Amino acid sequence: MSTTVVQGIGVSAGSAYGPVVRAGNPVTPPDNEAALPAAEVEPLIRGALEAVAKDLENRAASAEDTAASILSATAMLARDPGLADNAVERAVSGAGPATAIDGATQDYVNQFTELGGYFAERATDVRDVGDRAIATVLGVSPPGVPPMEKPSVLVARDLAPAETATLDRALVLAIVTEEGGRTSHTAILAAQMGIPAVVKVSEAKDFDDGHMVLVDGESGEVHLDPPPEVADALVQRRERRNKVLAGSTGPGTTKDGKAIPLLANIGGVEDAIAAGKADVEGVGLFRTEFVFLSSKTAPTVEEQTEIYRKVFEPFGERRVVVRTLDAGADKPLAFADLGSEENPALGRRGLRLSAELPELLDAQLEALSAAAHLTGADVRVMAPMVAIVEEAAWFARRVRENGLPKVGVMIEVPGAALRSEHVMAEVDFGSLGTNDLAQYTMAADRMQGELSDLLDPWQPALLDVIAAACHGASVNGKPMGVCGESAGDPLLALVLVGLGVTSLSMAPSKVPLVRYSLACHTFAQCQRLAHLARSARTAHDAREVVREHASADFTAVL
Repeated sequence: MSTTVVQGIGVSAGSAYGPVVRAGNPVTPPDNEAALPAAEVEPLIRGALEAVAKDLENRAASAEDTAASILSATAMLARDPGLADNAVERAVSGAGPATAIDGATQDYVNQFTELGGYFAERATDVRDVGDRAIATVLGVSPPGVPPMEKPSVLVARDLAPAETATLDRALVLAIVTEEGGRTSHTAILAAQMGIPAVVKVSEAKDFDDGHMVLVDGESGEVHLDPPPEVADALVQRRERRNKVLAGSTGPGTTKDGKAIPLLANIGGVEDAIAAGKADVEGVGLFRTEFVFLSSKTAPTVEEQTEIYRKVFEPFGERRVVVRTLDAGADKPLAFADLGSEENPALGRRGLRLSAELPELLDAQLEALSAAAHLTGADVRVMAPMVAIVEEAAWFARRVRENGLPKVGVMIEVPGAALRSEHVMAEVDFGSLGTNDLAQYTMAADRMQGELSDLLDPWQPALLDVIAAACHGASVNGKPMGVCGESAGDPLLALVLVGLGVTSLSMAPSKVPLVRYSLACHTFAQCQRLAHLARSARTAHDAREVVREHASADFTAVL
């Protein structure tokens, strides 16, 4: 290859050096595949999809909650009757069974991609379901990660949740994919597992097995066959980082003692148990979607109470911030179907769904209140997708009526950020969901990889919106945290604190480096870095100027 360094999008911090192992390519239908009689082909296709669903459920049973919820949702895709009906119709019309499944799958992928938002995020999952079903009807091994005998860098076109969720962390040094985005399932799971990852590396298609690569999950750079001095520098930097992180313990504070609580993002019981043992100050985002996405009917108050109790208990007196159900037109639930919408990302999702179906919200709040009383936990409840002050007031009233004293809102709509002074007057705290806030501020679908530059959390325009939200909270004397992926960026964390953010929530694996980053800088330095970032012309300039002016002790371990 002509280049020695290629650029992608760093989605999980850390660095690694090792040989490439390529994930297997999907199985493709054979040319001129013979058709089968209708009586044979229908049970074959439906049986293949059901076998895929059962395999995914088996994987989910032994996975941690964030992975388990994704795998369970993917199993539901395999059981989507529309997918099976489409494939059967194609087969009855004369297509071979594998060809029929391939065509039906591509139809769904195209539809999901066109819908954007959450549906676009699931396109890779649908494709994986189809590929596995094709392999099943052909009687061959499904696509995926080959057996690994030594620590290596895993390279793939993209990784489906079924593969990422079950990776052996002792053998996978890093992940590099040709496709994907900042908030793809690969990115989320890699960060959760503490595996360095870079996505959107188009040149990765030319990486051969055994090719030595150096992966920087923060900068997004991938070095091909780096010279010995570069590899040695990586080893030394990793040793320095390990040394400082070993001493990075306790509450998050700036160098001059300003407290910035460092919290965990979790998805369920297993995540809670793991995070409860970690050196974090509580939970800044408990995503409750998995409770609902894994159910065919609305979960009862009793069922929810038991799950929430198990989530709260590992944290004792530490705070647990709960986000109420974030679903709707772009995350459809069989028992909460409001009908199709042309633009689901801008439709009846989050709190808007709760307003349409208040019985779902009331049952969830009743269960949260019961679990809080059973455990004595410091439970704080916030609503997703709040846009106007009336919504904040409506939600706050319902939460308090259920005996939950601390109520907040997610700030992920620019309108709420710009009117934060009024929105925050109605609640006790706010939390910035920077993934959606970037999407709506930049008018760019966060799952469309081609728009990744617009979705860079270093975009000065996004920093301006965050500053407005923090100012409105400050005027009211209310805290404003961040629970989006940007909170786990140790360099951007400094800027967020300088903008007025009062807590940071992230994957637990990211906490030690963020803690060290804060400890190397005074609050005044954070404010100066925030000013420099907001004054920059571009996202790239913002990051570079902050890196240039950050503490040398800190940048030495990046």
